[in-house]
Amino acid sequence: MASAHFAFASNTNRFLACEPLADQPFAIAGVPYDGVVTNRPGARFGPQAIRAASLMLCDGIHPFFDVSAVDQLGDALDMRLPNASPLPDVRAQIEVQAAALMAKHHCVFLGGDHSVTLSLLRAAKARHGQALACVHFDAHCDTWSDHFGEPSGHGTWTYEAIQEGLISAEHTVQIGIRSSGERAAREYVADQGGQIFTARALRGLDGAALGPVLAAIRQRIGDRPCYLTLDIDVLDPAFAPGTGTPEPGGLTSAQVLTFIEELADLNWVGMDCVEVAPAYDHAELTSNAAATFVWTYLCGQVKKRHSPGA
Repeated sequence: MASAHFAFASNTNRFLACEPLADQPFAIAGVPYDGVVTNRPGARFGPQAIRAASLMLCDGIHPFFDVSAVDQLGDALDMRLPNASPLPDVRAQIEVQAAALMAKHHCVFLGGDHSVTLSLLRAAKARHGQALACVHFDAHCDTWSDHFGEPSGHGTWTYEAIQEGLISAEHTVQIGIRSSGERAAREYVADQGGQIFTARALRGLDGAALGPVLAAIRQRIGDRPCYLTLDIDVLDPAFAPGTGTPEPGGLTSAQVLTFIEELADLNWVGMDCVEVAPAYDHAELTSNAAATFVWTYLCGQVKKRHSPGA
């Protein structure tokens, strides 16, 4: 397949001002596609905004993990995608490029709308040879069998991933769900054997109070290879106004950081952070949160990689 190039694809900024990707164990790559959003477009500019926000993290030494990912991280910049092509063609390009990166690196992908996750999971399942566990942060269930009459979009990828056997339903956990929706979609993951922690159930819980939730997630996932997908709209719009489909009543930045920090010991095989739409942001609140979540995930994995017995 021929590669594509667009002016908005980043070819200068790098996450944490790290080196270009070579043989580092960890990789960052942008997936600048938002061709199937249903409300406000602009997430294709998310990778640039997240990289720019990451520069505020200075030397990158994490206050909880006490490590920096900078020396072990390379930035592959943005995928070259045919943004005006039909969704199956775009997804095929994403999958090919993701597979090449996953073959050599532990990857974090910056979206883009949430439809890109399906391609990333296809590549990850092929890499690991089994249906993955999945921890899914989101305001929306993303389990619709169609998307406003379209067969696929950023609200269908979870349904499609379970139907395709890319993720194991019983090893899938959704966190922060709160949007309107019919029961069949809203409870789909639970009905298939997975677990849902709604935003309502998590209200007021942080720190030690999240202990039972964290324990339940750890017990459910076990040692299974696990993928983390984080839609920035899991946060309340007070913490992340810059997204395409904001939903009041969401999680705090502190809650999400607790999840990422305390679950760093799971068998993570990759992550994406999606739906940052900088045109609707205020004072870079959203891109700063996204950069901090990605940085925290990476530092947790660096720490684990260098721990005895890892």
